[in-house]
Formats: sequence, C-alpha cells, structure tokens
Amino acid sequence: MKGLAARLALAMLGIALLNSPTNWAYEPLPAEPDENSRVDELYDHEARMFLMLYSLKGNGEVDYVTGRMVQEHARSHYGNPVYYTEKFPLFYWWNHTMWNDPEQDGVNGNEKVYQENIDFDRSRYKPCVFNGQPC
Repeated sequence: MKGLAARLALAMLGIALLNSPTNWAYEPLPAEPDENSRVDELYDHEARMFLMLYSLKGNGEVDYVTGRMVQEHARSHYGNPVYYTEKFPLFYWWNHTMWNDPEQDGVNGNEKVYQENIDFDRSRYKPCVFNGQPC
C-alpha cells in the first residue's frame, strides 16, 4: 500500500510540473503591424536602435513595439533625422514579453523569448529635439 501511495504522489507531482506556467506554450508573436497602426517612433542613441511604436487596438495606446538596428543616421536638408535601418527588427515587445530575433528575418516562428513580464518603458527615451524643435 505504501508503494502505491508513493507512486501516486510521484505521478501527481509529475503532472503538476508538466502543467506549470513555465512549461505553457507562449502565445505566438503576431506579425509586424501595418504602418497605419504606428503611433510614434523613437531613436535610442545608446543602443543605436530605431523603435517603432504601434497601437494594435487602434486606441492610441502602445501595445506593440519593434526595435531595428541603425546602420547609419543623418539629417535631411530640412534638418529632420534620417535613419538607415536593418530590414527587419532585432527586438519585439508585445503582450508583456520581449522577443529577440537574432537572425532579423521577420516574424516567422524562430523568435525567442528574451524577457517575460516586462512593459515597454517609453519614459526611458529622451525626445528627439533639433534646434529646440521636436524632430
């Protein structure tokens, strides 16, 4: 009887571990949104990354962010910043999760979860200003 109880307890423990949140499948990362849902853009000077902020729900609240590496940046004849970026993002922020795509080949299922339970902190980035005017 003791052997049966021990096996039953071990089986229950195994089931509990298999069903733990760390083993649940992640909701797949949606494809990069259309530019019509873009609400803002930021340039991270420290990381040389161009960030595009989207509102998937269309309510102006940022709920999807992409981060592309900047190859080169310059100013236009009018003084506006011009960024030459990689074709696809290196990072995605969505659904309180930061995803990494080291191959930078777009959303195709090979993205890895970089950090969970994280919100995009817009206040970390200083606004772009040129001659006292917003860029």
